Amino acid sequence: MTSETLTAVSPIDGRYASKCAELRDVFSEYGLIKRRVLVECAWLEALCDAKEIAECKALSAAERKALKAIAAGVSLEDAARVKEIERTTNHDVKAIEYFLKEKVKGTPLESRSEFIHFACTSEDINNMSHALMLRDGKAVLRAAMDELTAKVSQMAKDWAKVPMLAHTHGQPASPTTIGKELAVVSARLRRQAAEIDRLVMPAKMNGAVGNFNAHLSAYPKTDWEKLSRKVIESLGLRQNRLTTQIESHDGIAELFDAICRWNSVLLDFDRDVWMYVSMGYFKQRTVKGEIGSSTMPHKVNPIDFENSEGNLGLANAVMGYMARKLPVSRMQRDLTDSTTLRNMGVGFGYTLIAIRATIKGLGKLELNEERLEADLDANWEVLAEPIQTVMRKVGMDRPYERLKELTRGRRVNAAIMRDFIEALPLPAEDKARLKKLTPATYVGLAAKLAKLG
Repeated sequence: MTSETLTAVSPIDGRYASKCAELRDVFSEYGLIKRRVLVECAWLEALCDAKEIAECKALSAAERKALKAIAAGVSLEDAARVKEIERTTNHDVKAIEYFLKEKVKGTPLESRSEFIHFACTSEDINNMSHALMLRDGKAVLRAAMDELTAKVSQMAKDWAKVPMLAHTHGQPASPTTIGKELAVVSARLRRQAAEIDRLVMPAKMNGAVGNFNAHLSAYPKTDWEKLSRKVIESLGLRQNRLTTQIESHDGIAELFDAICRWNSVLLDFDRDVWMYVSMGYFKQRTVKGEIGSSTMPHKVNPIDFENSEGNLGLANAVMGYMARKLPVSRMQRDLTDSTTLRNMGVGFGYTLIAIRATIKGLGKLELNEERLEADLDANWEVLAEPIQTVMRKVGMDRPYERLKELTRGRRVNAAIMRDFIEALPLPAEDKARLKKLTPATYVGLAAKLAKLG
């Protein structure tokens, strides 16, 4: 670790910095500055392309290339210069405008200097920049989500036929297979990921209170809505035509809620795997040199799943708060959203750390088939369900009640169950099928369903 990570206040930038390094370029102050510059340059380019805005003359090929180079080439030194300007302006977006005017000074682009940030309010630049940060941050998360889901899906297929005693209310229940239970998880994760993918971030570029007031005062014949939409859509966003000074943030809330739902599925999975490790259904491969307890040398703790669960809780707490807070603003705007939005990367960071912890944990898991088989063989009472179901089919008297008397709160073995079946006046085919059943073979379509995951 470096001195910077050792002295970081947040574990995202300290202990776990290596687990979410890709997000630094997205959600840092540098990431925000880069995207603000990109938006300002895209707006200036669109103004230059608008024939009716004669004073902002069309770009030559060389000038267009130079403008795009400024947009794409923001360095850490450039960002430091923006922060230096901000110390004078005490306004972060105005500092971007002045920085760009410095960049074009003495170049052919200087003649368009006063069209940098033309008719814009700070929120026009900020909401676009935040939307771009979320778009890019989502891409990082989705890659990690897909990696985890693919891992779970492959495990579902590999273990599709491995029988396991199910537990409902913590009690032995009708058997299933390891693979089918994993397939349920991968299907849930994919469904929530599809909801995340469906969302395209909304954005606005319509001035101080959302009416293009200043724009029309200068160029009343320009189709400003169309021009604004062109810039917004060129950056992969969608236009929100009805706003106050701020974009309403409903889209951000939708995205955060969707990520929280995905996270909740993963948290549920972490807890289940933890339970199965505790029950001995899974063993964990030991890592040379790793210590499970400072005093109990035998321990191999499910630390990766615990780490994931804790980080998912933090992620959902941050994003859940932001989803509730951001759509609420006093009249046309207040600044409570500004400081809140600076924490977007926190929720993304904790989510990414959690996903990678679960992936690491899954890589250590091994099936304990001996334990799985022993648990199934110790719970023959689960066959009460198929026996009483067949008894119902043929119209026998009190099937449920008779099996309840035999099995509820009692452990029964293979001999007891088979003697019970033998004494039943069932058709020979039904009786033979029931006598062949064991807890390990009573899994229904589980193996087939596992392959759907």
